[in-house]
Amino acid sequence: GRINSRIQMDSPKVADSMELGAGEKKVLCRCWKSETFPICNGAHTSHNQLTGDNVGPISVSVKK
Repeated sequence: GRINSRIQMDSPKVADSMELGAGEKKVLCRCWKSETFPICNGAHTSHNQLTGDNVGPISVSVKK
């Protein structure tokens, strides 16, 4: 079945990009449930509790 049911539905492919500065960190959503997608807002926690899944975010950082 479909994973994404609400984000950029008019686009043939959801693709985001961002630049990080030295020392900057971002936590990115991998569950497709975040209201701040592509930034993680912790929505995976309740998703995991409801479904028994174990999905979590990815943390990306740039060294200073």
